[in-house]
Amino acid sequence: MRPWSSAWPARLTAGEVTVRPLAYSDARSWRDARRRNAAWLRPWDATVPPGADARPSSFRALVWRLHRQARAGTTYPFAIDVDGRFAGQVTVNNVVRGSAQFGSIGYWLDREHAGHDVMPRAVALVIDHCFTAAGLHRIEVAIRPENSNSLRVVEKLGLREVGYAPKFLHIDGEWRDHRLYAVTVEEVPDGLLARLQHHESHE
Repeated sequence: MRPWSSAWPARLTAGEVTVRPLAYSDARSWRDARRRNAAWLRPWDATVPPGADARPSSFRALVWRLHRQARAGTTYPFAIDVDGRFAGQVTVNNVVRGSAQFGSIGYWLDREHAGHDVMPRAVALVIDHCFTAAGLHRIEVAIRPENSNSLRVVEKLGLREVGYAPKFLHIDGEWRDHRLYAVTVEEVPDGLLARLQHHESHE
């Protein structure tokens, strides 16, 4: 049994925010949220570069693939609920084991919940889970310099900026530059959520 086998599935809660495995039953809520927020999310959504495999995938096929990867410990696809309603997604991907114990995190949120500290809490819950149950050592977040909402998330979490990656990801139809942020388990001995809550209590 792999040492991180207890990392999935998981359900984590902070106040009205819960993160839990993305499920087949999320199909309608997921599609509705993506449709309502299409224009708002388009500048930040990953796209497939010309010449790459761009075959469309159904939501069911997406969930099946993500859950298979989660069982292997290489991806952790979490849905975000606010007061029991689907609100977005946080996914840990590109998990590297061995001597690295590293992963990347990406996220999106229904616009109606923006500005209410939903995403900082959801990301903190997932990173804390990665550092404990999943046994990871470092988490990285790549953000387009123009994405002020996402930059506020890492600012509230106190993540360090560690680099700048030109033409890093194919986003909204072009190769885009990204700012890189990271946190290691040593930086948050009491957990990232505890640090966020301490920060909020002193605002």
